[in-house]
Parts: sequence; C-alpha cells; structure tokens
Amino acid sequence: MSTIEILILSIIQGITEFLPISSSAHLILPSAILGWEDQGVAFDVAVHVGTLAAVVLYFRRDVGRILVGWMHSLRGQQSTHGTLGWMLIVATIPAGLAGLLFAGLIETVLRSPWVIACTTLIFGSLLWYADRTAKQQTDVMHLSWRQVLVIGVAQAVSLIPGTSRSGVTMTAGLMMGLDRASAARFSFLMSIPIIVLIGLYQTSKLIKNPEIYDIPALGLGMLLSFFSALVCIHLFLKIISRMGMLPFVIYRLALGIGLVIFLTWFAG
Repeated sequence: MSTIEILILSIIQGITEFLPISSSAHLILPSAILGWEDQGVAFDVAVHVGTLAAVVLYFRRDVGRILVGWMHSLRGQQSTHGTLGWMLIVATIPAGLAGLLFAGLIETVLRSPWVIACTTLIFGSLLWYADRTAKQQTDVMHLSWRQVLVIGVAQAVSLIPGTSRSGVTMTAGLMMGLDRASAARFSFLMSIPIIVLIGLYQTSKLIKNPEIYDIPALGLGMLLSFFSALVCIHLFLKIISRMGMLPFVIYRLALGIGLVIFLTWFAG
C-alpha cells in the first residue's frame, strides 16, 4: 500500500465507522472505482483496533460502569448498568450468528458496487423516515428486551455492505422510540462487542493465511483511524442534537444516485 492509500483508507475507516453512511461501502469503493488492491487483513485489523480504542476512550465512563455492573450481576447483584451490559450482549448475538452463517456470501457476492448503491439508497431513505417520524420518548436505560432484540437484528442486516451498522441500528433505535442522542449512544456502545468480534474473525483469517507485515503502515493506519474516529464521534453527537439525521440522509442519497450513474454510464 502507498502512503496516500494508507492515509485515505485509515481516515475513511475512522470517520465512517460511526457515521450512518457505511464504512464497508467507503472502504470497498476506492478499490472498485480507483482499481486499488485489497488492503489486506492485517490492515483491516489495525484500523478496527484504532476505532475500537476511540469508542472505548470516548465512552470510558459508560464502559466502566457497564463492566462493573455486569460483573456484579454475575453474583446476583442487579443494577441498570448490569442489565445494559446483558442487553449489549443480546443485541450482538444476531450479527454474530449472521456473520458465521453468511460470511462467504457477504465477502463475495454482496461486495458488489451495485449492492452498495442499492443499500445506500434504501437504508438512507429508511433513516430519513425513522428520523422524521420518531416519537423520541425513551432513553437507553428504559429499553425493553424486545426493543433490544429488534435493534440487534437490525445490526445483523448491516453486514450487507452499504447498509451501515451505525445507520441501521440508529434507524431501529429511533423506530423503537429512542431519542436521537440515545439511539446514537446505544449504537456506539453496541459497536464495541461487534468490532471485537470482527477483529477476532479477521485475526483468525490472518493466522490461517499469514501476511508480510508492514509494521509502520499498520501503526499509521491504527493511529489515523483512532484520532479520526474520536473526532467523528464528538462532532456527530453535536450535529444530531441540532440538525438530526438529515445531513447524513442527503449524503447517502447523493452517494447512491452518484454510484448508480457511475455504474450505468462509466463502469459499463
């Protein structure tokens, strides 16, 4: 990988991992449109570690309380944070099962630019609908198990490139009655276990098929994805409290339409 590829892909990963615009789509498209070679599993692991570190650092107080509450719940001492910890586990199960069952399909057929164009438009429209019609009556601490399971199933759907994990979980959260800030917060907290699972899966692939490591490139990718993700989370939470999801909906629709035009007229 060239230095410019490392810079662009690392920042794309850091920014798009938590915005409702699909990180997988933005990482696949440069290769599809510009003809770049696949960045390799080791690089994927590095940038995911960077984004994981960013979300854990930003929500360190929440993460600490959830971990303590969850460990206390194992000894029969229930608390709201302990329950939230179990909810995050339950919400992760559908995506984990879908990843195991459909990994081959997701990594081959569904990585098509046409799939990305369609899912970008469809789920961008759903985000607009959810944001416009949401009742915004509840917060994270008052979620029911049914609501958590619905959001978890939505996260499983996000394994399709172009869907956006954060976008579809926020859409489901809004439809379940969460306010915007709570939908974003729960989505960000849900990202922690799923990023860990993705990292473990990619690491297992790396062990089976070792690559030649470019340590400076991996380190640079990790740092860039970390700092860009940290800034992104902070700014995103400020934007949605003032403007809602509309800027991201507009971006997704413009991207989807642009992709359709490109694939129709230029990609043959």
